[in-house]
Amino acid sequence: MGWLIIIGGLLAFGFLVDWLYKRKGIAYTDPKENEKHVSKSERVYMESHMHNMKDNNKF
Repeated sequence: MGWLIIIGGLLAFGFLVDWLYKRKGIAYTDPKENEKHVSKSERVYMESHMHNMKDNNKF
């Protein structure tokens, strides 16, 4: 029963985000455009994190 509430909450959140995007007029999100607005420290942090995740997945 609890998992139904969780799934319903996630669906409601998705509909809310979709509605807000449509209301603001954002029809297309471009990852290349978003990369331009990321600071150097955030980029280094994410690349380091992804590299460490890749190394931790080896058995």
